[in-house]
Amino acid sequence: RTMGSWLLSAAAGVGFGILQFIIAIFIAGFLLAGSEAGAKAAHAIASRLAGAKGARFARLAESTVRSVTKGILGVALIQSLLAGVGFMVMGIPAAGLWALLCLLLSVIQIGVLPVILPMVIYVFSTAEPTPAFIFLVWSIFITLVDNILKPIMLGRGVEVPMAVIFVGAIGGFISSGIIGLFVGAVVLVLGYTLFITWLDELPDKQDNPANGL
Repeated sequence: RTMGSWLLSAAAGVGFGILQFIIAIFIAGFLLAGSEAGAKAAHAIASRLAGAKGARFARLAESTVRSVTKGILGVALIQSLLAGVGFMVMGIPAAGLWALLCLLLSVIQIGVLPVILPMVIYVFSTAEPTPAFIFLVWSIFITLVDNILKPIMLGRGVEVPMAVIFVGAIGGFISSGIIGLFVGAVVLVLGYTLFITWLDELPDKQDNPANGL
């Protein structure tokens, strides 16, 4: 009875997580449709509040969101699609469900290996050696896609180191789920930029004490 309750609770948790993920994707799509108007409003507000620096921070936030979308969600989607193609070609049951699980694990930065590895074992136990070996090579390629594309796409077009964006996105996800990917990255990137700007301006004030009089 205890085991059954645990399994039911685990299944409910997984189901709720998938539902939350799907809802977040729909919300993100809805917001993306009005992203241009939202970006203009954000630029106008930031410029009014902080002048040139505000406009810079607004551009930085915009480029950070775009970077996270491409570097984390985009790479996760590519990996899941490639995995799904391999699963279907090899005739693996419930290929679409396994591909969706790959998408979820890739987004939360666990990676697709926990799904890919059992699939490789299954294929080697049920298929001929040649197609099984081809599927193994294909699976290795899928797992390497993350290491190849993420550094390229995550840091492109942003003025801060890729590690800052990545740490912010992961911390935000742990704290607030899918939306936290973006919020955490933006907050850490802006905080990092403010800190670096403060460090750059500090020597000027120390070298010119008369400016404070």
